[in-house]
Amino acid sequence: MATAISLSFSLDPQSHHNYHHHFHHNTSFNSHKASIFTPKYTFPFVISLESHTSNRIIPLSTSQSSSSSSSTSPSSVLQTPLQTGRFLTNQELEKLESLGKYRYFQELESGSLWVRVMREEEMDVTVWLLAESFAESMLMPKGYVKFLAYLVKQYMIERRTLMPHTATLLGFYREKGEDADLQLAGTVEVCFDKRGANANPPTPTPPKNSPYICNMTVDKLLRRKGIGWHLLKASEELISQMSSSREVYLHCRMIDTAPLNMYRKAGYTIVETDNIFILLTLQRRKHLMCKVLPDSESLFEVDECTSSVDT
Repeated sequence: MATAISLSFSLDPQSHHNYHHHFHHNTSFNSHKASIFTPKYTFPFVISLESHTSNRIIPLSTSQSSSSSSSTSPSSVLQTPLQTGRFLTNQELEKLESLGKYRYFQELESGSLWVRVMREEEMDVTVWLLAESFAESMLMPKGYVKFLAYLVKQYMIERRTLMPHTATLLGFYREKGEDADLQLAGTVEVCFDKRGANANPPTPTPPKNSPYICNMTVDKLLRRKGIGWHLLKASEELISQMSSSREVYLHCRMIDTAPLNMYRKAGYTIVETDNIFILLTLQRRKHLMCKVLPDSESLFEVDECTSSVDT
């Protein structure tokens, strides 16, 4: 599953929701080698744009989960600070620190899900996750994935410099069982304010000063487990902490009924839809959807969603 494509360049300006994403390059975390709770900070193994294989290991750490979710993780573990490569004000530094500390944990029926902000050493594996999703959504041959990966990486490098006004979240999933590996399950991008807004958002155009959720992707092999639902919940929870605005926007293509149903169940309503003439530009028609977050976000009931929605 993926929300609207919102890269600052034009691949195919349509938004997309890809429930048929093939991500065969799962980043596995062997429980005997790289525990989520006892990370090994060696030189990171990452997937390059020239060559990539499965079962790459990258460092993963977590501390305690978000306040609305239960967790069994230690209260204090080694942390890698987030970096943006630009000068930050004191207020931005405080927000960046908050992003680095954000954790979301959820026990699912089939396993466990951890969500946190992407670290620099995890960018390449996230790039491939998105590039393959975009290629699948736009019906592009697999040979174009490398080209898309190059464009996506340039986009993500640029977006990273805008932290803490925007952030990319990663979801890591582990099936129940002592020997189960921790896999990269999905990703989602969140914009918190005008400074983090995308320069060229899809149409219908959302307000630049309002939080915006985009580029959500879930590994095809891990669908129907509630992961997409909880990536959405984690995004909203983080928005509640990072933004004073409570109006959250996202896009959904008209043809993507499963994501549309999920967003409606989550409380999003359609505020505008692309004109039919958008088809003349070879774009898919999209809904712009909005939700007003309560001051204290209530917990989602995942069973309600996963019983009928492919997440």
